[in-house]
Amino acid sequence: MSDYLVKALAYNGQVRAYAVRTTTTINEAQRRHQTWPTASAALGRAMTAGVMMGAMLKGDSKLTIKIEGGGPIGTILVDSNAKGEVRGYVSNPQVHFELNQYGKLDVARAVGTAGTLTVVKDLGLRDYFTGQVPIISGELGEDFTYYFASSEQTPSSVGVGVLVNPDNTILAAGGFILQLMPGTEEKTIDEIEKRLKSIPPVSKMVEKGLTPEEILYELLGKDNVKILETLPVAFVCRCSKERIADAIISLGAKEIQEIIEEEGHAEASCHFCNETYHFTKEELEELKRFAEGHHE
Repeated sequence: MSDYLVKALAYNGQVRAYAVRTTTTINEAQRRHQTWPTASAALGRAMTAGVMMGAMLKGDSKLTIKIEGGGPIGTILVDSNAKGEVRGYVSNPQVHFELNQYGKLDVARAVGTAGTLTVVKDLGLRDYFTGQVPIISGELGEDFTYYFASSEQTPSSVGVGVLVNPDNTILAAGGFILQLMPGTEEKTIDEIEKRLKSIPPVSKMVEKGLTPEEILYELLGKDNVKILETLPVAFVCRCSKERIADAIISLGAKEIQEIIEEEGHAEASCHFCNETYHFTKEELEELKRFAEGHHE
């Protein structure tokens, strides 16, 4: 099954719902960054939440999520957009701990709880929308739930999960976001809360082969759900050799000349996808000429 996301309404429009399978997407992130299991789970949960939040946007809008919890994993950075494209990285990918007391990967220990979760939305307007909340659990699902309630005033339930194979590849990854619309009836809230307590973790549902639609049926009851749209999901990075070249040009002719004299070549890696770009001496000479032209 390929990765995709569904958008839905439930209970006659009282609830907005999203569910996603991200197994292949998180596998790609793990392969590129060589993350160890606990780091894979942390990055995978953040990217899964990020791709669903991106799907809430319209057109060319995009968002960035920055998680700085003070833990050994360092910073988690995720970029996503309205097209189902997501990319992300962690400062320290080689982080792994023993399972926690619940027999799960100890994401909270890796992320830390002394910091902030920040969401920046670029809606194509002059100003960016920025929301920031303290990290309250470090497990990330609860932290995104708190973000929606506190920063966007939308009561929500966020579930994100990642299962990792013994060889470090990703066995299953996925998530859901349920959001209550203004005026949601009390009995609807009670029913959803009851269902949330009785369902298995979302990563287990993905492992069992449930589709995003079926995950929402488990969460909300099939008869209550109206699927609106499906969206393919993938790890996509917008970096290119041209973009890196522009960054080198921006260093200025003098600094490029120093690189030519000291190194004779240059290489630069993209944080988000770990792609490395090489520049020969001849290419650097050409970029230096561009830099001189820009300076005139």
